[in-house]
Amino acid sequence: MLAADLAAAERAVTAGLREASDGLKAELRGQIAGAGLGTRLARTWRSEIYPKGGRSLRAAGLVWSKAPGIVGLHADGAIIRSRQGLFLAIPTPAAGRYGDGGKKITPGGWERRTGLPLRFVYRRRGLSLLVADNARLSKRGLATANRGRRGEAGFIRLAGRTTVPVFILVPQVRVKKRLDVAGAGRAWQGRLPGLILRHWKEP
Repeated sequence: MLAADLAAAERAVTAGLREASDGLKAELRGQIAGAGLGTRLARTWRSEIYPKGGRSLRAAGLVWSKAPGIVGLHADGAIIRSRQGLFLAIPTPAAGRYGDGGKKITPGGWERRTGLPLRFVYRRRGLSLLVADNARLSKRGLATANRGRRGEAGFIRLAGRTTVPVFILVPQVRVKKRLDVAGAGRAWQGRLPGLILRHWKEP
């Protein structure tokens, strides 16, 4: 009878931990989606039960994110400043989202992608800019080089040529706290004894 009781306890502890871990993971994914941070970041949350594939009175559950830096930023809040200069470059819609190798767009990556130089525009009132001269907006709203079209008799037509703001320069960005990871963890830890009892079955 003692062996049967021990097996029942091992099953209850392991099942309760699995339910708590899965519940915490689902809640944290819901927090990220609810904060408007996207489903891709939400899916970085993972959970695992140890020992894998077994049952134990010392079973443990682990819930973690594969993007701890981004999650921590929104869980704690922070002020982000540039490490290399005076400004952070925030891309406008005309810059696009991605640069070299699918990485997030930067001023240098944008210049390499388009072949256009960026010009610094200082504004005493308002935010300074990095702009592209002699550019045009594509049908998708992206700034590209305005190389023109060759018309009759070899003449090149330049249509829609303009100066396009590509990056907005800010001294810092304040990230507000939008997630409560620690609070969710404490809540599910408090539910754990009840979950274990719910999974207890008399041998």
